[in-house]
Amino acid sequence: MLMLRTITNNYRKGESKMAKQVVESLITGGKATAAPPLGPALGPTGVNIGQVVAEINKKTAPMQGMQVPVKVTIDTDTKEFTIEIGTPPAAALIKKEAGIDKGASNPLTDRVADLLIQQVIKIAKMKEDSLLGSDLKAKVKEIVGTCQSMGVMVEGKSAQEALKAIDAGEFDTKISSGRTELTEEEKKQMEEEKIRLQEELEKRRAEFEEKAKSIHKMYEKDNRKARKFMVEAGIPQNIIDEIAPEEKKDAAVKK
Repeated sequence: MLMLRTITNNYRKGESKMAKQVVESLITGGKATAAPPLGPALGPTGVNIGQVVAEINKKTAPMQGMQVPVKVTIDTDTKEFTIEIGTPPAAALIKKEAGIDKGASNPLTDRVADLLIQQVIKIAKMKEDSLLGSDLKAKVKEIVGTCQSMGVMVEGKSAQEALKAIDAGEFDTKISSGRTELTEEEKKQMEEEKIRLQEELEKRRAEFEEKAKSIHKMYEKDNRKARKFMVEAGIPQNIIDEIAPEEKKDAAVKK
């Protein structure tokens, strides 16, 4: 995607007109180049393409591998420019950091990933312009709130427990440092934790499926009752729908 448009700002009578050109493009974080499509679009504006590319890569470095919307506004008289970087939703950034494709089906019971506080800080910094918090600590809490809705833990704690820990000052030193890069040891620990959580998730699912099948067998002639007892047994809705799909006649009764 690339868009080039010219904006003319009209001043009061007797004053000159100032035109600005805007180039909008979708680039890979930290990988912008002077090659097409960005370079040829910037060329006619007379701006220093090398400087623009360098600034874009600096601003988008934390989003490497992700498609990032970029808007470059050039003053056609002075050739000065400003760069605005769009960011993906916080949930998308959390999934990237966690190395997962989706959040938990049931975030109240399932845990699909575990982030280190440095990763949460990184996301908070990337989203700082769109977050409401007055400081980095408050912005970090907003990201942890999104983790809560996805079944993603922080530092081995549920998101709710992590929020309490942040309020208690447990992570103040790390947040104040602003460090976002992980050491090789931390990366290794994360990968091991990811595998452990996946195995735990698969084990829990197998247990739920076995229990659901047992209930379904007991009430195989009464699907509505089977579904009711599955809900009471705490079986996730997606598994209930797989084992005992809601019948059309049941849906009709509810209308």
